[in-house]
Amino acid sequence: MYFLRMWRAKKKLLCACIFLLALCIFIWAPKRYSALDISNRMNSVPEVLLDERLWAAKNYEHIHFRVKGEAAGLLAKNVCRCENEEMPVNIPLSKPIFHLASAVQLKRIFSISELEDLKKKRDQEYEKFLKRSQSPLDLLIIAKANSPLEYPVQGLQVRPLKSILIPGLSLQASTRDIYRVNLTASLGIFQLAAEVDEVSFQGDGEMHLSLSSPQTENLNKQLQFVMYTNTLFHPNTADIVHFTTDGYEAYFSIKVQHPTPPKLYHPGTSGEYDISALVTIATKTFLRYNMLRKLIKSIRKYYPTVKIVIADDSNVTEKVEGPNIEQYFMPFEKGWFAGRNLAISQVTTKYFLWVDDDFIFTNETKIEKLVDVLEKTTLDVVGGAVREVTGYSTTYRQKITVEAGGDDGDCLHTRQGFHHIIKGFPNCVVTDGVINFFLARTEKAQQVGFDPKLNRVAHLEFFIDGLGILHVGSCDDVVVSHASKIRLPWTKTKEDKLYATYRYPKALGSNKDLQYRLFYFKNRFKCMTGN
Repeated sequence: MYFLRMWRAKKKLLCACIFLLALCIFIWAPKRYSALDISNRMNSVPEVLLDERLWAAKNYEHIHFRVKGEAAGLLAKNVCRCENEEMPVNIPLSKPIFHLASAVQLKRIFSISELEDLKKKRDQEYEKFLKRSQSPLDLLIIAKANSPLEYPVQGLQVRPLKSILIPGLSLQASTRDIYRVNLTASLGIFQLAAEVDEVSFQGDGEMHLSLSSPQTENLNKQLQFVMYTNTLFHPNTADIVHFTTDGYEAYFSIKVQHPTPPKLYHPGTSGEYDISALVTIATKTFLRYNMLRKLIKSIRKYYPTVKIVIADDSNVTEKVEGPNIEQYFMPFEKGWFAGRNLAISQVTTKYFLWVDDDFIFTNETKIEKLVDVLEKTTLDVVGGAVREVTGYSTTYRQKITVEAGGDDGDCLHTRQGFHHIIKGFPNCVVTDGVINFFLARTEKAQQVGFDPKLNRVAHLEFFIDGLGILHVGSCDDVVVSHASKIRLPWTKTKEDKLYATYRYPKALGSNKDLQYRLFYFKNRFKCMTGN
């Protein structure tokens, strides 16, 4: 009896050990995950949609037509060119007087052998960019005429690996014995949240769902309970659903996307706009501490508590002291745009005001006005005006366009001007680029960033990189003064002379060469024009 009890106890212990071992293996064993190809964001597009014949017009070749040159000329031809603008009659100084555009052919700065290799690498990187950035939502879909299918046209969205009911599905067909519809997806499955009488179905829980019924009302009721569940994870893509019935087909998109969490900033507690809580003033300095201290003194006269962030890449540095001042030292001559990146990376407020280190605040430098524009519009950046010692003020408003140019690259065009006046702000306009005195949404400017390769002369490049991302405005009633650059030779200090050797080097062409190289490879431009 004793041995029997011992044997049973050992048996229980052995079973327990086996169970624990199996549990450990289950918990710690490497998990098997399904492999999903994320190399190309167009994978969810049905192949039939990639066939251009779906969009081809019917054969109307026998019908005569006349091309309206003026209207047809507005269409993109994918063969852009950059040409100098000329006056009909040769007039001295006509370009600066009449703001005529000059053209630059970017590939001329390269040798033949270098150009061939560079273009090959650029084409490879461009293909990768297209695959990474294109979405199924970019695809053109043509709706067939008089379809009896009803479906959601836009606005349908599901979070990754989550489920939704698909609203608006319906069949409005003429009388027939059996009413049928089919739904096909590629990134998820269909499920039925309820079953309706007299409706047959196949594919519940699969990528292809078929529904049929002798009663159209019953079928449409069943369509109200069709669910879509995303099963292949991607944080931001779309599934193109194929919806068919006898003799008809349609496509609609379901956006698969994580909701973007808001990034909110506390507005402060004092007044309508608490500038110290909303705005940080950012600047970059290099060898000009006398100018920098004048700037800070003028800021403190009107905004005594606003934070000032300074990026400094001088070789012999000086500590700038004062409340709410943060000074960040960089390697010597690190550069203009690198300094901008450093400065705005330390901004913790909703907006930052960018100023040069030789600006002077006056009673016309009303940050509140610029804040009011950004608070009440969809703009991301709003520039002011800079007044020179001569009394002349400039806003440097630039319209920027990129024209399609085919395999050789696109054409960049910049022109002085703006698009339209902003309603409610008569002194403000919408444009694409502004002067070095602007208020910007911190998060949007950080999204674009400043290319640190541009270390000497750069400004408009930021707005070119931000084209399609930044909504830009300009107001000429918010003015900052520019310290005089007019200095008699015998009044220039040692600091002035040293700064000039870096700011205006003899080999200034090397900076243009770098700019053109970046435009050619990074931005894929073949040429540019500007006035």
